[in-house]
Amino acid sequence: MKTFSAKAQDVERKWYVIDAENQILGKVAVKAANILRGKNKTIYTPHVDTGDFVIIINADKVVLSGTKETDKIYTRYTGYVGNQKIETPRKVRERRPELLLERAVRGMVPHNKLGDAIYKKLKVVNGPDHKHEAQQPEAVEIA
Repeated sequence: MKTFSAKAQDVERKWYVIDAENQILGKVAVKAANILRGKNKTIYTPHVDTGDFVIIINADKVVLSGTKETDKIYTRYTGYVGNQKIETPRKVRERRPELLLERAVRGMVPHNKLGDAIYKKLKVVNGPDHKHEAQQPEAVEIA
């Protein structure tokens, strides 16, 4: 039996919508990352981008479990001396709520050129409306 390897030009891409309202951040991110990566397809190949497009709506209404809203810390460094920036999810939510989901999903895809191509297929929207209606996205339920 031969080993099957998907070709990038043979992949048919679909669009999916995930509603993050009152859903746990990690569960939404895992579902989105698996669809973006193509792990829900039978033709999944690790070194080929076989995934689909994902639109996450109501990103501002996503829920963090436990006390993560105040205790979790996002750290980044600007490159200048003494410029380490520390934020909690509460501060990030005030400033730019879609960033919570974008960071969570980004951490779940490969950190290389393939991961960059996969990550570009993620669209995160704060409200219930998105501008990708022409693609006729399918709704995805989170269990």
